Amino acid sequence: MRYSAEDLLSALLEAAPRPTVQAPRDARGIYGLIDHNGDLRYIGSTSSTDQTFYERIHQRHRTGSEGMSHYFSQMYNTGRMWRDRMDALTKADGDIAKALRNEFVVDHCRAVWLPLPDTADIARLEAEVLSLAPEHAIAWNRRKMNSYDEPVDLVSATLHRLGWGTTELAAIERQRQRFLSTLTGPSMQTRSTPKPSPVRQTRVPAFPKGPFRFFALDVETANNDRGSICQIGVACVRPDNSIETWVTYVDPQVDHWIFTYLHGISARTVRSAPTFADVLPILRDALDGATIYQHSGFDRSAVAAACGNSCLPVPQWQWRDSVRVARAAWPELRGNGGHGLASLKKHLGLTFDHHDAGEDARAAAEVVLRAEISQPAVSRSIVHKASASAQDADDFDLIESFDDIAVVRDKPAVADTHSMPDANTPAARIIGTVEITQGNIDHNHIYLRSLFDKFPAEAISGANRAEAAKCEIAVHWGAGNIVMTDLDGKKKFFRKRGWIREFFSRNHTRPGDMVAIEQIDAYSYRLTMHKRG
Repeated sequence: MRYSAEDLLSALLEAAPRPTVQAPRDARGIYGLIDHNGDLRYIGSTSSTDQTFYERIHQRHRTGSEGMSHYFSQMYNTGRMWRDRMDALTKADGDIAKALRNEFVVDHCRAVWLPLPDTADIARLEAEVLSLAPEHAIAWNRRKMNSYDEPVDLVSATLHRLGWGTTELAAIERQRQRFLSTLTGPSMQTRSTPKPSPVRQTRVPAFPKGPFRFFALDVETANNDRGSICQIGVACVRPDNSIETWVTYVDPQVDHWIFTYLHGISARTVRSAPTFADVLPILRDALDGATIYQHSGFDRSAVAAACGNSCLPVPQWQWRDSVRVARAAWPELRGNGGHGLASLKKHLGLTFDHHDAGEDARAAAEVVLRAEISQPAVSRSIVHKASASAQDADDFDLIESFDDIAVVRDKPAVADTHSMPDANTPAARIIGTVEITQGNIDHNHIYLRSLFDKFPAEAISGANRAEAAKCEIAVHWGAGNIVMTDLDGKKKFFRKRGWIREFFSRNHTRPGDMVAIEQIDAYSYRLTMHKRG
């Protein structure tokens, strides 16, 4: 069997990250290392015939010595996890710091792997994959990145799990001080370990003190990854209906910025900003148990994605949708401008700067307050439904008609991951059907040639994953499952294909069955299988 470097790279980029300890002990091939932010940063291979994925990933990269080709050890040789393996005088403290680093990788880093047969030319395939890989995916290769600044909260979480005593804690604090001294000390220039980046000096703004009736939250993102949050705004509504706004920039730690033109935020803007992992504890303390509004389903899914990128649990907040409130209060806007913030701004005479997270959060809060005045019985029942059932809490409407597309285009396209629109919703329309062949079933793809022009041009990419499209579409494929993908412009099918095997399996698909494709939103589609007679 011939293996394509393009397909291997695509599979690596799309594979679900897994804990390093799960790496196979009886297989070899090509693999990738995932950092604590959820980003693929290194691509390598088990080119040696006597080395398995487990040995290479979980043992060498994780527990090997820094300063060598052991990339987890190298990239997290920082802060309380730092040691100088050549310094015999600090060996006892250094060994404790290294043990912490090993456990940190277990908790917060991941890997992906593609098993290949021993007959495959793994070294050649690795070289070909590296030649095609985007820069961000091989940023660790050949040490093109400095070591990370210490992810303080994540390291502390690992320490909490370990339950170390005062002796160990004192040792790693001494190592942290030694690490700081290397940033200015001359000895660093003669060591083989690259100079780490300066320790981040970040501060999360203090959150306003309550009490508050409810909140509205908005985020801005750097790119099409929902988790690339670069700004968070929270509007805090007091009992007298006055609003106090809390805003912070967030460093998404990404290389790819495509929405700067929209919100004006760039890598330079967030250079000294806190990370999402820094900000989340503040938000957890402030928002737990409260009602939180978002305008459409994007912001909730962005928070969930950012948690996934940082390997943090998703907060179980009581989300509500201000679009739903606006629809109840001003039904006359349906088909007449819609209920996006831009339309409501004009209709209600609101004053705010669009695409600023703080301003948009305040606008969403004002929409709810205006709705209470306009339709008290309806709107207040929604606002005060803090004890609603989980099912109702997840009841976020998607865009009701194509007049509301502006709501989606305001941000990177993503469908709400907690609801499926009813088949009779006015926005849903069948754009075509595709007959499934045995080749489709064997190779896990669905050809879209006959209706390719029905998809947005900005979601169509080049011939390989390195030429990704500007945005992705959401594909609903059953039982609440959604995949975000772009479209392969050369092969004319969904670029991400791992889900298709299960889609076929669930529907007991056979050659001749038909897949109907509905458009349910500007960048959102639903697939349903229809069995042949």
